[in-house]
Amino acid sequence: MKNNKSCPKCQSKDIIRVTSNQNTVLSIGWFRAVAITRYVCAPCGYTEEWIESASDIEKLRRQYKQV
Repeated sequence: MKNNKSCPKCQSKDIIRVTSNQNTVLSIGWFRAVAITRYVCAPCGYTEEWIESASDIEKLRRQYKQV
């Protein structure tokens, strides 16, 4: 939804972008977190979560092992 601006489930283009705040972060340790942006399809409720900051992705790489 972030890239093609349509829902993969119902193909709607009515997408809501919910930016990160204190309630929408991924904790990676004591007092450390990365911001998550959610994309929500208004008609069907399908949701995607994205970490949009390259520096936040690097924090995750340092904290967790790659699969």
